[in-house]
Amino acid sequence: MTYDFLQHYWCFLVSLLGALLVFLLFVQGANSMVRSLGYTDEGRRLIINSTGRKWEFTFTTLVTFGGAFFASFPLFYSTSFGGAYWLWMIILFTFVVQAVSYEFQNKLGNIFGVKTFQMCLVINGLLGPLLLGGAVATFFEGSNFIVLKDNLINSQLSIVNSQLEITPVISQWANASHGLDALLNPWVLVFGLAVMFLARVLGILYIINNVNDEDIRSRASVRLIGAAVPFLVLFVAYLVHLLLKDGYAYDDTGLISIVPYKYLDNFLTLWPLTILLLIGVVLVLFAIGKTIVSKDYIGGIWPAGIGVVLVVLPLLLMSAWNGTAYYPSTADLQSSLTIANSCSSEFTLRTMFYVSLIIPFVLAYIVYAWWAIDKKKLDKQEIADDHAY
Repeated sequence: MTYDFLQHYWCFLVSLLGALLVFLLFVQGANSMVRSLGYTDEGRRLIINSTGRKWEFTFTTLVTFGGAFFASFPLFYSTSFGGAYWLWMIILFTFVVQAVSYEFQNKLGNIFGVKTFQMCLVINGLLGPLLLGGAVATFFEGSNFIVLKDNLINSQLSIVNSQLEITPVISQWANASHGLDALLNPWVLVFGLAVMFLARVLGILYIINNVNDEDIRSRASVRLIGAAVPFLVLFVAYLVHLLLKDGYAYDDTGLISIVPYKYLDNFLTLWPLTILLLIGVVLVLFAIGKTIVSKDYIGGIWPAGIGVVLVVLPLLLMSAWNGTAYYPSTADLQSSLTIANSCSSEFTLRTMFYVSLIIPFVLAYIVYAWWAIDKKKLDKQEIADDHAY
């Protein structure tokens, strides 16, 4: 196991977590449509209790995704999470509000009313995927930051609790927006909206599969078209833009340069990943098409979910592999982050490699827990339970 192998290995694992997170955003997608899929109070409770069984998976994956990034690529973590903190704080706040909304909307003493908490779920369902998609788009579009590694040597001094401490400031945001400026880039918004509509597609497919209610299922099939069309338009538009835009590459010396059609070159050079992406696209289209055409087909979430993972995983790897800077700096080209200049030490990556061998067992437990939860489809009798949301 060389240092280069370990860098690529952990890039793969972090990308896989990101791909799984996008699939699990079906929780947010379904919540964003809770009022249009469930016309009655009973129908809305069915949808909320359906997604309420899975929201912990999404939140845990989001935290694990951030933790894996922190452990394997700490300079990215300090640059993005520490510099673009307004963007990440809004994302995390919406997820915290989501958890609170599930637990308190039907509790005794709720002075805000059920509709208030349901609207919080809708807001999380819209903003969560939109902002997460925008954050991922910065892997290709770049962010406005500067990395000053010399500060590790020439550290700044600060006084904390009457004691002199060394506080090295390595990464700095180049403006006061701290991440929100990314939303001014129209292509960041295009990708963010694509992820938001994808989450709605997945949410609809999940509700069709999980909720045993013909009224909701028939309404969901109609709503699926309205979510799938804008998703496909936005995704294709961004993919074409990605193939035609300039990219950021680095050489053996670490020098970063702008290369025309860099991502197109990645798609051609890393052709196995391109094949996986195309298979994923076919699976998503199959799930959408068959669900719309066949009223009796309720299993679309599974080919769509696998397809989403097979699409997102190669996309994230295309942003970092093949000598590509995965987090470009629009303020200072040489500050751009690569898997080589932003990773942990070889000892850390090697130690974590052995720890990562338990991941298959964790995934097996998640699959079992999912199966146990969904052994019986959700129906109106379930929401009469005292433990229902």
